[in-house]
Amino acid sequence: MTLDQAWLAFGLLGQLIFGARFIVQWIASEKKRESHIPIVFWYLSIVGGIITTAYAIHKRDIVFIIGQGAGLVVYIRNLMLIYRAERRTTPTAAETRANVD
Repeated sequence: MTLDQAWLAFGLLGQLIFGARFIVQWIASEKKRESHIPIVFWYLSIVGGIITTAYAIHKRDIVFIIGQGAGLVVYIRNLMLIYRAERRTTPTAAETRANVD
């Protein structure tokens, strides 16, 4: 396998991972019978986005770099918002013990 073939395989892997997020979201929504975006969607977005951005950098494709790079900001921000909301709604260990006493 040549280096160019290895990069192509790497780029295709990124696209497969990135594309898998839609299947995950579809299955999760069907199970809930409503539109639902599971947290794994965002992780697949980040992993696929990082790989495809690396491939775009290797190819020196500025359009692809900007598109994928901007998406990474959105995916990471969504995870930050999700985890912030969980921290606000999840009681701390001290709060849990206080409620038991």
